[in-house]
Order: sequence, then C-alpha cells, then structure tokens
Amino acid sequence: MKEKFVDGILTGLINLNLMQGYIAAILFALPFNLFGHSADSTELLISDMNVQIESTEAMDAMYNFDFDKAARQYRWLQQKYPHSPLPYFLLGLNEWWKMLPNENNTSYDEAFHHYMDTTIMIAKPMLKKEETRIEGAFFLAATYGFKGRLYADRRSWGKAASAGKNALKYLEISKKESNLSPELMFGDALYNYFSVWIPENYPLLKPLFIFFKKGDKKLGLQQLEEVSNNAFYTRIEARIFLMRILSEEENNYRKALQIARYLHEHYPHNPYFHRYYVRYLYSLHLFRTMEPEAHSILQRIDSGYVGYEASSGRYAAFFLGQMYQSRGKLDEAQQYYEKVIDYARVIDAMKSGYTLYALLNLGKIARENGYPSEARRYFKQVKKLASRKHPAYKEAKVNLKRKKKNK
Repeated sequence: MKEKFVDGILTGLINLNLMQGYIAAILFALPFNLFGHSADSTELLISDMNVQIESTEAMDAMYNFDFDKAARQYRWLQQKYPHSPLPYFLLGLNEWWKMLPNENNTSYDEAFHHYMDTTIMIAKPMLKKEETRIEGAFFLAATYGFKGRLYADRRSWGKAASAGKNALKYLEISKKESNLSPELMFGDALYNYFSVWIPENYPLLKPLFIFFKKGDKKLGLQQLEEVSNNAFYTRIEARIFLMRILSEEENNYRKALQIARYLHEHYPHNPYFHRYYVRYLYSLHLFRTMEPEAHSILQRIDSGYVGYEASSGRYAAFFLGQMYQSRGKLDEAQQYYEKVIDYARVIDAMKSGYTLYALLNLGKIARENGYPSEARRYFKQVKKLASRKHPAYKEAKVNLKRKKKNK
C-alpha cells in the first residue's frame, strides 16, 4: 500500500540517455528554482521586490487553489512585462497545480505546454545578451524540467529524456555564472538525495551512476531543511518534497505531519495538502483529529470544491473505513469501504492498494456479519485484480481457504 514518492520513476528507462533525462526532469521540474543572479549582474526582473510581492500573492492564491485569482495577477504581470518569460512561466505553473490532485487528468496538458513553450520562445534570445543570459538560462532550465516531468508522468520517455537533458544544459550555464542561493540549493538537495536513493532501490541501475557525481542523502535532507526555512520562492515546494521524503523514505511520520499541518493550515483549500495531512494523521493513529478532516474532504467533494475529487475521496474514505473497523463499527466501516470502490471506479484505480484492501475488508465484514457467499465474492475479486505477489492477493487466498464461520 505504500505509495512510492517517485512512483514509476524508472519504468521503461532502458538506456543511459533516458536515465539522465528523467533524473534531470525530476531534479529540475521545480517551481522557482531559478531565482538567483550573479553578484556582478544588473538587476533582473525576477529580483525586483515589487514583482516578488505580486508573484508571491498570486502564488499564495495558486497554492490555495484559487486559480482564477492567480491567473489574473499573472496576466497583470504579462501586460506589464510582455517581453519577459516570467508571467508565462507562472501561468504554466498555474496549469501544473490544477493537475496535481489527479495526475492522470490530461485536460490541462495543452494549456500547460502552450505557456511553457512560450516561456522557452522568449527566454532563448535572452542567452545572447550578457545582461539577460543568467535569467534566460534559469527560465529555460526550469521550463524544460517541468515539461520533462510531465512527459515522464505521461510515459513519453523519449520526450522526457530530451527535455531533461535540456534542463541540465541550461542549469549548468546558470550555475557557472550565479552565486548559490537557497533557491538554487533546492536542486542540489534533490540531486544529493535521489542520486543515492535510486541505486539503493534499483540495484540493477547502480552501474549507470558511475557517470554522475556522488550524492549524499544526509546532506540532501539538510539542504532541503535549509531551503524550507530560508528560501523565498521555493520554500513551499521544498517543504512538499521534504514532507514526502520524510514519510515515504525515512519513516519519520511525525515530522512529515508537522509539515503537512503547516501546509494545510496556510492553504486550507488545497486538496493535495489536505490529503497528506489526513494521511499522516491516519498513519500515526491520531483518529480524533483525522476523523473530522477526512469527513471534510468527502463533504468538499460532494460540494464541488475546486480540486476535490475521487483521488482524495478514495484516501479519506479508506482511512475512515479503517478507523470504524478498528472500533468495531462494521456498518460504518462497510459504508466507507464501499465509497472507496466507487471512487476507484471513477479514476480507474481498481488495482490500487487502497482499493484491494477495501475489498478485502469488505469480505471480512461480510463474513463477520454471517454472509459467507458475499465474503467469498469479495475475496475472489481481490484475487482477480491483484498480482500474485501482492500481499492482498495472498491474504484473499488464505481467506478463501477458511471454513465457513459458524454463527
């Protein structure tokens, strides 16, 4: 049931160029890891305090899923600075966040690529002028990184590799000419962590990493902490990465919960943050706090809140089902496990861990309530959907071998 942070990170990566491209896409598909400039350069638009204030207000709206408000402010920047890549990049970022509650939703892909391609078109000529070279390189690195990340999510591996390699190329240009700042440290932090994490989790790919500089997971986490505390533009993104690494790779759920609580409290209408807050409360068995938050997610889905949809509902319903089952409230547990199945059908997630365990628990509840035939039907469904190596498959197989319970 554990959801890997870099889900499917190496699926289909069969050659070194593709590996390099995807790693680049992961490391540099990061909002605003481009805001820095040489101490000797002229003042850049992205360093202008007034622009930072306008951008920050819009970013806060975006993180709080008020995309219309964010877009209005980004378009104001577009009108004021029509020859800068900044507003187009921000508009692309707005589309990116619309995707996050359900990453399989492709309805925003076209608009996202339009804004990012416009950013590239404006940024490339900036490389030819000394006074705009750094700014142009930063935007190109970040934009190609984002495009690479989306291509990888869409399993377009060749395009992901090409975009990722471009991101690396332009990042190298910017790093040679600019001072290291918390924003730039963000990319270094993720490289330090994941360049070690990947060969640890995929030993067959370890030989490929002789072509990469040596990373340091401990240093990567320290750097992420520093960026989370000191960066201006990348602070929220760094906290998201740190939160998920701490929980899913370092098993430090308490610290991850602290971050998730901060994100949810500051951006209470963000379903992505809300989901992780509830998830960590569940993981730490803090059911008293979790219960109303999980119900809130389901209520917001029913009320049509922006970004609240079946993916978040599947999580919330499963956690509630588990809680009620642990309390012996089987009717309530059954109700929420059935909701898990309903949500899973909407997003074509019938083979996911949450769905399989919901079905498994529905079988156990049916058997407990004296309906052995119904219980067997659920267990058979688990066996049909799950791979033979999945723990749910093995558990369903064991349950099917049990004798009917005598009431």
